[in-house]
Amino acid sequence: MSDGWMPMREADLPTVKVISDAVHGAYTEDEAIYAERLALYPSGCLILRSEGQPLGYLIAHPWRSEQPPTLNMRLGGIPADADVYYLHDIALLPSARGTGAGKSAMAKVVEQARTEGFAAIRLMSVNGADSFWSSRGFVRLPDASASYGDASVFMERRL
Repeated sequence: MSDGWMPMREADLPTVKVISDAVHGAYTEDEAIYAERLALYPSGCLILRSEGQPLGYLIAHPWRSEQPPTLNMRLGGIPADADVYYLHDIALLPSARGTGAGKSAMAKVVEQARTEGFAAIRLMSVNGADSFWSSRGFVRLPDASASYGDASVFMERRL
């Protein structure tokens, strides 16, 4: 088995949930949410492996710019009028941090967004990660989703 970012499979979903619980704490979501994202937009769902061991995941998909998807709610579908690429998650276990995995994940997201013809990537920053996202070219936006709480920050990176 090769290492690095690779397509997520349905069999990876329990591991994705375990990683999410470890990384996101109160912001973790039900496994069904990840399963739906994988079913709706598989090209935006990747898992990171090193020596065969899962160390992280990435989930991104087209969405509408006005508001992020509600936390822990199914999308129901990818909107036909999607106008941004939404970065749902880059979650890395501590052993993957500082290895360049985050940088390579972000490069994949940017490549996907550009390939799909989007001019921007949006995300909801949680757990105080907005400085991390700022260092990757994201800027704060004025609106946020109440489902993420007051400490969350809605952000965008223009491409």
